[in-house]
Amino acid sequence: MPEPTDQLRKVDDCDLCEAARITPWFHEDDVCWIAECEICYVPMVVWRFHGTEPPAEHLAHMHTELGRVAGETLTVDHYVDDNMRNIPDHYHAHARPKGGFFGHGFRRP
Repeated sequence: MPEPTDQLRKVDDCDLCEAARITPWFHEDDVCWIAECEICYVPMVVWRFHGTEPPAEHLAHMHTELGRVAGETLTVDHYVDDNMRNIPDHYHAHARPKGGFFGHGFRRP
């Protein structure tokens, strides 16, 4: 069942809510943060609140910022992959290189 968007919250046992700075960060604001995914080596946007269905304005903002960062860091066009494989209960999305999945070989120096 979708969570109400008026309950913007964080939870204690969520790695993405914790927002530990274990890789380089490219952007942060009140809605999201964008860092290098430690597994994929691509920019990853993370919603500041716990849940899987951000309000439409938050989602648009996150995808805009992710696109900006991807343009600055990747050498090819990207697509937004918001299949939340490893952490399925907290919205996040990766900027994947078109024609690829991982960022190795597609990053600006």
